[in-house]
Order: sequence, then C-alpha cells, then structure tokens
Amino acid sequence: MKVILKEDIETLGRAGDLVNVKPGYARNYLVPRAKAVEASAENIRLVEHERGVARERMQKIRREAEDVARRIAEMPMVIRQAAGEEDKLFGAVTTQDIARLLSESGIEIDRRKIMLEEPIKRLGQFEIPVKLPADVIGRLVVTVERT
Repeated sequence: MKVILKEDIETLGRAGDLVNVKPGYARNYLVPRAKAVEASAENIRLVEHERGVARERMQKIRREAEDVARRIAEMPMVIRQAAGEEDKLFGAVTTQDIARLLSESGIEIDRRKIMLEEPIKRLGQFEIPVKLPADVIGRLVVTVERT
C-alpha cells in the first residue's frame, strides 16, 4: 500500500515522501496516528503544492539570512575593554556582549546563535561564526581594543 508520510519516520523516510508499506502497518499504525495518509491522486497533488510553498518560503528565508550575513561581514565591530599586561582583558567578551553590540547596530541575533567557543580574554581581532536560519553561516569580525 502506498502512503504519503506526514512526518519524518526514521525507518521509512522524510515528511512528504511517497513510500510503499504493508497494508496492516498503514491501516493500524501510520494512518490512525496521523503519521501518513493514503496516496490518492488528490493527496499527491496536495503534497506537491505544500512542497512548492515550503520551497518558496525556504528560499525567502535563505535570501534574508544571506543578506544579514553580508551585513554583519561588512560591519566593523569594535569592543573596548580594560586590559592589563600581556594584552589580557580584565573580564571577558562574551556572546551576550556581541549580541548587544549587534542589536545596537540594528541586527537582532540571539546570543545562542553566536558560535563563540569560549569567551574572548585577549586583545586582538577575532572572526566569529554566526549561525543564521536556512543553514547560512555568517562571519563576524570583532576587534577588541584597550580602553
């Protein structure tokens, strides 16, 4: 029996896939739990339409994320911190500090999306990856200077 999956099932496939399963499995498990629908011509057309809408939505999200990635790559980010000998900072620059600076520049990014392995504790220039929607990775260059 052919069914269209409504959600990802590890052993069968991804949502929207047309798969062939045993009739009992479809009748007793997949369909009653709303994990799949029977593959009729109307259901296939509906799934194709939903795929097209989802594809367009993802393209729009990707374009917006690429625009944000371009903006943060071009933006000079300078953080001034007090530092001691050997260019070590008193304190550290964290993702929260970077997110606040971005927000002051008009770009709202959740601090958890800034992929800083550990807080910055030295003066210098650092390239920090930022995870954006649609698997877009932006590169943010942060310069930490002495006050």
